[in-house]
Amino acid sequence: MSELNATAAALLGLLHEGPQTGGQLVAVARERFGSFFSVTRSQVYRELPALAEDGLVRLGKQGPRSSQQYVITAAGKKAFKAWLASEPGPDHLRSPLILRLVHANTLTAKQRTALIDSAKAAYAAEHDAARAAVKVAEDQYGKAIAEFGVARAKAVLKLLDSIPKA
Repeated sequence: MSELNATAAALLGLLHEGPQTGGQLVAVARERFGSFFSVTRSQVYRELPALAEDGLVRLGKQGPRSSQQYVITAAGKKAFKAWLASEPGPDHLRSPLILRLVHANTLTAKQRTALIDSAKAAYAAEHDAARAAVKVAEDQYGKAIAEFGVARAKAVLKLLDSIPKA
């Protein structure tokens, strides 16, 4: 078995809570850590067979519309715990918004305004959701992560506000 990548580890962590289908994993990942770690549908469906091949998950019950549950194995639990205890290395920001802003000079003024206005609305909603998550956090880690979400949304809103209207 090769070293776990962060997406595989994220899926194993979610499967610790019980069997889930790929679609359920996508939804829970977006809800649980979408503000700081993106997991796409294609990544999930690419990782699950690899995890099964490595013996870290096994197939569970067949669900409706041919959905397939996955169950973490003892080897998967061991690999996940080893990943958790390993050195995390550097964080990598991967923001489609910031990438667009880097190249915003190639857009028209109207396109730039639309991009910024759309991003402001999205990050205002993310800010509100993160503030709500702080209120319902059940432990110190959940609360700290939710507070990070608040700070991140505020930082992006501040960045967007700092861009002059063109």
